Amino acid sequence: MNLTDWARAQGIAPRTAYRWFREGTLPVPAERVGPRTILVNIDANTSPPVIGGVGLYARVSSRDQKADLERQIARLSEWAAKAGHTVIRVESEIASGMDGGRTTARRLLADSKVTAVAVENKDRLGRMNVELIEAALSASGRRLVVLDEAEVDDDVDHDLERDMVEALTWFCARLYGRGSAKSRAHRALEAAAADE
Repeated sequence: MNLTDWARAQGIAPRTAYRWFREGTLPVPAERVGPRTILVNIDANTSPPVIGGVGLYARVSSRDQKADLERQIARLSEWAAKAGHTVIRVESEIASGMDGGRTTARRLLADSKVTAVAVENKDRLGRMNVELIEAALSASGRRLVVLDEAEVDDDVDHDLERDMVEALTWFCARLYGRGSAKSRAHRALEAAAADE
């Protein structure tokens, strides 16, 4: 099967699949057979059975973490391929975990064809109340799959700080107006750090 066709069937952008091939991180065996042709080696007899439609979700808090976003997608795709799951949606976004209005996450969760939502860590889906999302999925016969229950990411503290600034900025904007909200939020964090 052509790499482009395989990528589209998995819900992955062909450019991403070609980059994974170049980097050696493609989750399935593939080989170059021409200057512009890469074939994915899929043997129907050895393929694991299809379990259901899985939606993969990755999120980072800021644009400077785009490489981490791609790493999350690669890891989730590799897990799905090894486990034999059919990936029907791959969604990623750059947004705060505190923001409940993330359209990409909402679109994935609303898709009834997605029988399982896979995330790298629970905090990728949201900073708070992920248990409620889990319960809602379970009530509709679906589930949340968390690949790494342990928080091993070195950037977790940085993400938490960024999310705290965003939350404080929102509250300050409500109290004092948008003009001084961000500086007030930063001052509040500095004051909290000084008290430690």
